[in-house]
Amino acid sequence: MNLELSPADLKFRDEVRAFLSTALTPELREGGRKSTSVFADKRFNLAWQKILNARGWAAPSWPKEYGGTGWSEIERYIFARECARAGAPALAPMGLRMVAPAIMHFGTEVQKARYLPRILSGDDYWCQGYSEPGAGSDLASLQLRAVSDGNDYVLDGQKIWTTHAHVASHMFCLVRTRFEGKPQGGITFLLLEMETAGVTVKPIITLAREHEVNEVFFQSVRVPKANRLGAENDGWTVAKYLLEFERGGSYAAGLKVALAKLRGICCAEHCDGGKPLIEDAGFGAKLAEMEVLVDAIEMTEHRVMSALANGGSPGPESSLLKMQGSEAMQRLDELAMEAVGLFGIVEQPDARVAGSNVAPVGPEHSLYAMPRYLNDRAASIYGGSNEIQRNIIARLVLGL
Repeated sequence: MNLELSPADLKFRDEVRAFLSTALTPELREGGRKSTSVFADKRFNLAWQKILNARGWAAPSWPKEYGGTGWSEIERYIFARECARAGAPALAPMGLRMVAPAIMHFGTEVQKARYLPRILSGDDYWCQGYSEPGAGSDLASLQLRAVSDGNDYVLDGQKIWTTHAHVASHMFCLVRTRFEGKPQGGITFLLLEMETAGVTVKPIITLAREHEVNEVFFQSVRVPKANRLGAENDGWTVAKYLLEFERGGSYAAGLKVALAKLRGICCAEHCDGGKPLIEDAGFGAKLAEMEVLVDAIEMTEHRVMSALANGGSPGPESSLLKMQGSEAMQRLDELAMEAVGLFGIVEQPDARVAGSNVAPVGPEHSLYAMPRYLNDRAASIYGGSNEIQRNIIARLVLGL
């Protein structure tokens, strides 16, 4: 595996940098900088997606036939790394990176023609209907009922922790169409519109005082069977395929940026003795430990890229990256909180809203430390808890 960029790759990197330097407006940069979650505010991620789509760069991982870039694995890596370095808002992953690959793989030609162009353009904005009050990490125990009625399914039940359901136009949803037999065998995968009669969205305000997740209730909601992805009672197959893309994203680029920001904070903050925190031997050792871990994650991502370039799939490595990447992110959050000290616990949600003229209490870098810490606590739970990821690794990698 050659880790050096070729002259062609370096030329592509420079092209990306030149584009980002002009396409990223101050407002978009602020939206990216002030984001405290892996899901950027819709105002910014959708505006950025439309700019990228006009350039033909909105979906680097899509096949060219559906509007993708046709880039190699290394070009996609370079693009992701440069976007992270430039502070671009993260694009919403539920449409572009999650349901779109499932539609390409399992969808009919009619479904592909209907959904993929609108996902690419951002005209359809998606959320994920998986978790329920009694079905989180044990997703197979979901109970949202879908009863067959002519050409429709009639849905009754609930989903929870549904990110961006309050601003989404569509949901990809797991429902139960059969209650007897193996739980995984009675699940069906549906695509539905959020404005359908009987769908009710109620907010869940997080510990960071932000509205990102929701409860979604279904009361006699009719969904056409034409919106089913895959066969009835075979939704578990579709869901597993999709989860590989949810879990196997790139972590290293964002972690490297977060580590660089943490080093900047340590240069600005001081120890009790008055010297910069970056000069403290104890804290310096923690930074060095994180740098080694982030480099190891990056090397693992390179191995996955190499496998994908040769026609493979993310496979169990996606579980490894999800586990290590999310825990590294949490550790960086902890160190940031340790570095900013008391200013990190000042609650000031208005000051961190993009476009706000409310002055922060303390240095600006302390403004985001606590909400990022709180939001990222969920990273080791969503997408399949890290305990589940360890079970997958034990079974598929270690053969236990």
